[in-house]
Amino acid sequence: MHDLAARLRGLPPSLGPVRLIGVDGHAGSGKSTFTGHLAAALGGAPVLHLDDIACHEELFAWTGRLTTQVIQPLAHGREASYAPYDWRARAFGASRPLPAAPVVLVEGVGAGRRALRPHLALLLWMEVPREESWTRGRLRDGAEQREFWNGWTEAERAHFAGDPSRPHADLLVLQTQQGYEILPGPGATPGPDQVVTESDRPSALR
Repeated sequence: MHDLAARLRGLPPSLGPVRLIGVDGHAGSGKSTFTGHLAAALGGAPVLHLDDIACHEELFAWTGRLTTQVIQPLAHGREASYAPYDWRARAFGASRPLPAAPVVLVEGVGAGRRALRPHLALLLWMEVPREESWTRGRLRDGAEQREFWNGWTEAERAHFAGDPSRPHADLLVLQTQQGYEILPGPGATPGPDQVVTESDRPSALR
């Protein structure tokens, strides 16, 4: 994890002064947990959760809101400000700052979407099969969210059918008993600076 953090710090900025890192994957694949560990390894890097940008009426139609509230300010080196969505109250809350830090992590389903990729310094994909991820998510959220999940799975299926992220991922993240293993993704460009390979030992979290 610390090797990955060092690699991210060494990337050229992709959005103004920011190295914007995307963490994508199916709902329930462990994106938030992994991103939390990565943010800690980066010394407390800011994290934008796309669950705060999306809403019931716009599960995936949030590109304009993300661009206005986050992408444009960061591109000019300014602190961004966004209104997080409350999924229970079904309303957007008070504005929350997002600093133009050297590394900013954006995690959520669709973090590697076509409209966002030009602004990313690197895209990671949580390598967990769709059905397994959805099962995890349903178990996590319980019966209260059963109806929501029924609609979500169809929406996610349609999103990735039209705008897939995994083919463009630079790195794949596999969860192991020891932590995480980081492998080159389908979108990786082989070169002398490639620091992870399929034969690398897992990056264990302690």
